[in-house]
Amino acid sequence: MITEVMILAAGRGERMRPLTDTMPKPLQLVKGKTLIERHVEALARAGVEHIVINLSWLGHLIEKALGDGSRFQVTIDYSVEESALGTLGGIVNALPLLQEEQFLVLSADIFTDFDFQPLLNRSLENQDVAHLVLIEKSPFEGDFSLHLDRVQEPNQTAYTYGNMGLYQRQALTAFPSGQVLDLGQYLRQAVARQQVSGQLFTGLWSNIGTINELTRINQLMSR
Repeated sequence: MITEVMILAAGRGERMRPLTDTMPKPLQLVKGKTLIERHVEALARAGVEHIVINLSWLGHLIEKALGDGSRFQVTIDYSVEESALGTLGGIVNALPLLQEEQFLVLSADIFTDFDFQPLLNRSLENQDVAHLVLIEKSPFEGDFSLHLDRVQEPNQTAYTYGNMGLYQRQALTAFPSGQVLDLGQYLRQAVARQQVSGQLFTGLWSNIGTINELTRINQLMSR
Protein backbone atom coordinates (compact mmCIF):
# COMPACT_ATOMS: atom_id res chain seq x y z
CA MET A 1 0.00 0.00 0.00
CA ILE A 2 1.16 3.52 -0.79
CA THR A 3 1.42 5.59 2.40
CA GLU A 4 3.03 8.81 1.12
CA VAL A 5 1.25 11.75 -0.48
CA MET A 6 2.30 15.09 -1.86
CA ILE A 7 -0.20 17.94 -1.79
CA LEU A 8 0.46 20.81 -4.19
CA ALA A 9 -0.28 24.05 -2.32
CA ALA A 10 2.16 26.67 -3.60
CA GLY A 11 -0.04 28.49 -6.12
CA ARG A 12 -0.90 32.20 -5.94
CA GLY A 13 -4.60 31.81 -6.75
CA GLU A 14 -4.76 34.86 -9.01
CA ARG A 15 -8.33 34.20 -10.16
CA MET A 16 -9.55 34.18 -6.56
CA ARG A 17 -8.24 37.61 -5.63
CA PRO A 18 -8.92 39.52 -3.43
CA LEU A 19 -9.62 36.49 -1.18
CA THR A 20 -6.17 35.07 -1.82
CA ASP A 21 -4.39 38.35 -1.14
CA THR A 22 -4.52 37.55 2.57
CA MET A 23 -5.40 33.84 2.72
CA PRO A 24 -3.93 31.16 0.40
CA LYS A 25 -6.36 29.14 -1.68
CA PRO A 26 -5.85 25.86 0.26
CA LEU A 27 -7.13 27.63 3.40
CA GLN A 28 -10.39 28.80 1.83
CA LEU A 29 -13.39 27.38 3.64
CA VAL A 30 -16.04 24.94 2.44
CA LYS A 31 -18.77 24.61 5.04
CA GLY A 32 -16.48 25.84 7.80
CA LYS A 33 -13.46 23.64 7.02
CA THR A 34 -10.45 24.45 4.84
CA LEU A 35 -9.89 22.66 1.56
CA ILE A 36 -6.51 21.29 2.59
CA GLU A 37 -7.71 20.14 6.00
CA ARG A 38 -10.41 18.10 4.27
CA HIS A 39 -7.72 16.41 2.17
CA VAL A 40 -5.51 15.62 5.15
CA GLU A 41 -8.43 14.09 7.04
CA ALA A 42 -9.51 11.98 4.06
CA LEU A 43 -5.96 10.78 3.44
CA ALA A 44 -5.49 9.85 7.10
CA ARG A 45 -8.70 7.80 6.99
CA ALA A 46 -7.36 6.01 3.91
CA GLY A 47 -4.20 4.93 5.73
CA VAL A 48 -1.71 7.61 4.66
CA GLU A 49 1.14 8.09 7.12
CA HIS A 50 3.32 10.81 5.57
CA ILE A 51 2.26 13.96 3.70
CA VAL A 52 4.58 16.46 2.01
CA ILE A 53 3.13 19.88 1.18
CA ASN A 54 4.89 22.42 -1.01
CA LEU A 55 4.52 26.04 0.03
CA SER A 56 5.14 29.42 -1.52
CA TRP A 57 2.52 32.19 -1.45
CA LEU A 58 1.49 32.76 2.21
CA GLY A 59 2.75 29.27 2.92
CA HIS A 60 3.47 30.04 6.56
CA LEU A 61 -0.27 30.27 7.14
CA ILE A 62 -0.75 26.73 5.82
CA GLU A 63 2.04 25.43 8.03
CA LYS A 64 0.53 27.22 11.03
CA ALA A 65 -2.90 25.72 10.30
CA LEU A 66 -1.74 22.11 9.90
CA GLY A 67 1.38 21.93 12.05
CA ASP A 68 3.31 18.68 12.07
CA GLY A 69 0.20 16.63 11.33
CA SER A 70 0.00 14.98 14.75
CA ARG A 71 -3.59 16.06 15.36
CA PHE A 72 -4.52 14.22 12.15
CA GLN A 73 -2.39 11.20 13.13
CA VAL A 74 -0.06 11.71 10.17
CA THR A 75 3.40 13.25 9.73
CA ILE A 76 3.53 16.43 7.63
CA ASP A 77 6.70 17.86 6.10
CA TYR A 78 6.90 21.09 4.13
CA SER A 79 8.83 21.86 0.95
CA VAL A 80 9.24 25.64 0.86
CA GLU A 81 9.74 27.36 -2.50
CA GLU A 82 11.10 30.92 -2.58
CA SER A 83 8.98 31.42 -5.68
CA ALA A 84 6.51 28.87 -7.01
CA LEU A 85 8.19 26.20 -9.16
CA GLY A 86 5.10 25.05 -11.04
CA THR A 87 3.25 21.77 -10.71
CA LEU A 88 6.06 19.44 -11.77
CA GLY A 89 8.84 21.63 -10.42
CA GLY A 90 7.25 21.52 -6.98
CA ILE A 91 7.14 17.72 -7.00
CA VAL A 92 10.75 17.38 -8.17
CA ASN A 93 11.93 19.87 -5.55
CA ALA A 94 10.21 17.85 -2.80
CA LEU A 95 11.61 14.44 -3.79
CA PRO A 96 14.23 14.44 -0.98
CA LEU A 97 11.34 14.47 1.52
CA LEU A 98 9.58 11.49 -0.12
CA GLN A 99 10.87 8.00 0.56
CA GLU A 100 8.58 5.61 -1.33
CA GLU A 101 9.11 4.59 -4.95
CA GLN A 102 5.48 5.43 -5.73
CA PHE A 103 3.39 8.14 -4.14
CA LEU A 104 0.10 9.99 -4.60
CA VAL A 105 0.02 13.62 -5.76
CA LEU A 106 -3.05 15.82 -5.49
CA SER A 107 -3.79 19.52 -5.66
CA ALA A 108 -4.88 21.32 -2.51
CA ASP A 109 -7.50 23.37 -4.33
CA ILE A 110 -9.83 20.58 -5.44
CA PHE A 111 -12.95 19.54 -3.55
CA THR A 112 -14.08 15.94 -3.92
CA ASP A 113 -15.66 12.94 -2.22
CA PHE A 114 -13.17 10.60 -3.92
CA ASP A 115 -12.25 7.51 -1.86
CA PHE A 116 -8.44 7.43 -1.81
CA GLN A 117 -8.04 3.98 -0.27
CA PRO A 118 -8.52 1.83 -3.42
CA LEU A 119 -6.11 4.09 -5.32
CA LEU A 120 -3.48 3.78 -2.58
CA ASN A 121 -3.84 0.00 -2.66
CA ARG A 122 -2.77 -0.26 -6.28
CA SER A 123 0.65 0.16 -7.84
CA LEU A 124 2.05 1.22 -11.18
CA GLU A 125 2.70 -1.62 -13.57
CA ASN A 126 5.51 -2.39 -16.00
CA GLN A 127 6.94 0.81 -17.48
CA ASP A 128 4.15 3.14 -16.37
CA VAL A 129 5.25 6.42 -14.79
CA ALA A 130 1.80 7.57 -13.64
CA HIS A 131 -1.78 6.51 -12.98
CA LEU A 132 -4.32 9.33 -13.33
CA VAL A 133 -7.81 9.92 -12.00
CA LEU A 134 -9.86 11.41 -14.83
CA ILE A 135 -13.13 13.27 -14.30
CA GLU A 136 -16.15 12.49 -16.44
CA LYS A 137 -18.30 15.53 -15.63
CA SER A 138 -16.15 18.64 -15.70
CA PRO A 139 -16.60 22.21 -16.99
CA PHE A 140 -13.06 22.09 -18.38
CA GLU A 141 -11.89 20.94 -21.79
CA GLY A 142 -10.87 17.29 -21.83
CA ASP A 143 -7.19 16.53 -21.33
CA PHE A 144 -7.04 12.83 -22.15
CA SER A 145 -9.10 9.89 -23.37
CA LEU A 146 -9.32 6.48 -21.75
CA HIS A 147 -9.40 3.05 -23.39
CA LEU A 148 -9.88 0.33 -20.79
CA ASP A 149 -7.29 1.46 -18.22
CA ARG A 150 -4.90 3.15 -20.65
CA VAL A 151 -4.71 6.93 -20.86
CA GLN A 152 -4.51 8.18 -24.43
CA GLU A 153 -4.25 11.46 -26.27
CA PRO A 154 -7.68 13.14 -26.43
CA ASN A 155 -10.16 12.05 -29.08
CA GLN A 156 -13.93 12.65 -29.41
CA THR A 157 -14.49 11.51 -25.81
CA ALA A 158 -12.00 13.28 -23.57
CA TYR A 159 -11.89 13.67 -19.80
CA THR A 160 -10.33 16.18 -17.43
CA TYR A 161 -7.32 15.24 -15.33
CA GLY A 162 -8.65 15.45 -11.77
CA ASN A 163 -5.37 16.64 -10.24
CA MET A 164 -5.04 13.29 -8.45
CA GLY A 165 -2.63 10.57 -9.51
CA LEU A 166 0.05 8.08 -8.60
CA TYR A 167 3.59 8.87 -9.71
CA GLN A 168 6.81 6.90 -10.03
CA ARG A 169 9.72 8.48 -8.23
CA GLN A 170 12.49 7.14 -10.48
CA ALA A 171 11.05 8.81 -13.59
CA LEU A 172 11.11 12.20 -11.85
CA THR A 173 14.72 12.10 -10.67
CA ALA A 174 15.92 12.96 -14.18
CA PHE A 175 14.57 16.51 -13.83
CA PRO A 176 16.69 19.30 -12.30
CA SER A 177 15.58 20.51 -8.89
CA GLY A 178 14.76 24.16 -8.31
CA GLN A 179 13.46 24.88 -11.80
CA VAL A 180 9.95 25.80 -12.94
CA LEU A 181 8.48 22.72 -14.61
CA ASP A 182 4.97 21.91 -15.89
CA LEU A 183 3.25 18.66 -14.93
CA GLY A 184 0.84 18.83 -17.88
CA GLN A 185 3.68 18.75 -20.39
CA TYR A 186 5.30 15.81 -18.58
CA LEU A 187 2.04 13.86 -18.62
CA ARG A 188 1.32 14.53 -22.29
CA GLN A 189 4.77 13.24 -23.22
CA ALA A 190 4.31 10.16 -21.02
CA VAL A 191 0.89 9.47 -22.54
CA ALA A 192 2.42 9.69 -26.03
CA ARG A 193 4.91 7.01 -24.92
CA GLN A 194 2.01 4.87 -23.62
CA GLN A 195 3.34 4.99 -20.06
CA VAL A 196 0.22 6.16 -18.23
CA SER A 197 -2.74 4.21 -16.87
CA GLY A 198 -5.92 5.73 -15.52
CA GLN A 199 -9.40 5.44 -14.12
CA LEU A 200 -12.62 7.41 -14.47
CA PHE A 201 -14.26 9.10 -11.48
CA THR A 202 -17.92 10.11 -11.70
CA GLY A 203 -18.50 11.46 -8.18
CA LEU A 204 -18.32 14.92 -6.68
CA TRP A 205 -15.33 16.92 -7.92
CA SER A 206 -14.59 20.61 -8.29
CA ASN A 207 -11.51 22.65 -9.05
CA ILE A 208 -11.95 25.65 -6.76
CA GLY A 209 -10.35 28.22 -9.02
CA THR A 210 -12.75 31.16 -8.74
CA ILE A 211 -14.80 32.89 -6.06
CA ASN A 212 -17.96 31.86 -7.94
CA GLU A 213 -16.98 28.18 -7.77
CA LEU A 214 -16.14 28.45 -4.08
CA THR A 215 -19.57 30.00 -3.48
CA ARG A 216 -21.28 27.28 -5.55
CA ILE A 217 -19.65 24.44 -3.62
CA ASN A 218 -20.50 26.05 -0.29
CA GLN A 219 -24.13 26.37 -1.37
CA LEU A 220 -24.14 22.76 -2.58
CA MET A 221 -22.73 21.47 0.70
CA SER A 222 -25.21 23.51 2.74
CA ARG A 223 -28.28 21.92 1.17
